[in-house]
Amino acid sequence: MATATTRHQVLSDEQWERVEPLLPSNKGRKGHPFQDNRKIVEGIIYRSRTGIPWRDLPRDRFGPWQTVWKRHYLYARLGVWDRIHAVLMAQADAAGDIDWTVSVDSTINRAHQHGTNTTRPDQPTGAGANHKNLATEEPEGHAVGRSRGGLGSKVHAAVDGSGMPLAIVLTGGQRNDGAMLIEVLDDIRVPRLGPGRPRSRPAAVVADKAYSSGKTRRMLTARGIKTVIPQKSDEIAARKRKGSRGGRPPSLDQTTYAGRNVVERQFGLAKQWRGIATRYDKLALTYRAGTLLRAAIQWLNHLL
Repeated sequence: MATATTRHQVLSDEQWERVEPLLPSNKGRKGHPFQDNRKIVEGIIYRSRTGIPWRDLPRDRFGPWQTVWKRHYLYARLGVWDRIHAVLMAQADAAGDIDWTVSVDSTINRAHQHGTNTTRPDQPTGAGANHKNLATEEPEGHAVGRSRGGLGSKVHAAVDGSGMPLAIVLTGGQRNDGAMLIEVLDDIRVPRLGPGRPRSRPAAVVADKAYSSGKTRRMLTARGIKTVIPQKSDEIAARKRKGSRGGRPPSLDQTTYAGRNVVERQFGLAKQWRGIATRYDKLALTYRAGTLLRAAIQWLNHLL
């Protein structure tokens, strides 16, 4: 694989050849044709990696910052990185390169004051911000909420058995992990390169105790998904109090559960991008686009 030539460039020539045909053009629309696509995309990546203000983008490397920002917003609104992420996952799945033992978890990313100076409800309770609604409108409260550590956003993610990102859902920092599990699973859609429906059902779901509940276990069983989630201590105590009426404890595949740390490692890698580790974006739409862009680059590195 060809390597990047400078610290301002992340995509190799081979990776760019894979991405460029998937980017939209403004052919047939009003305005000037898109130019310097690679330079603009590298500018978007550079800003997400470094977390610098858009106005501080090196003009000699990426051109006017306004152009880079407008393209970033357009791509976010059109769901461009969602589609590229889906195509790359489809290519990996066709090669048998996705491990469908899926680990799920979330991480809170604190919001900088520049990302919170917008009008919003103090405790937005709407659904998560995934590509199904972000392509049309900004979610209530911009997916910023107040948790124990202050204002922030929570990134809910599903990764395959190797830690490769399959789904990303953004909510306010106060959202409950277990309540978001269905939405995270519904966001897993890996298209087929040939005929057939996208694959969306994991073989198993691995998660920590925060996801443990009878409702969750019944939902996964109804979908034909193996549950690998330990019980909470209060659930164990409640079952024991019932005696024989409490039934048998749910089984736990300890060997499979030992691999759950792949999702934690994925969060650690994602947060090496400072623009993801701290939320500087006012809009949930553009912040999540940065997380999808980083996920797409991880798949490119995996495939090439």
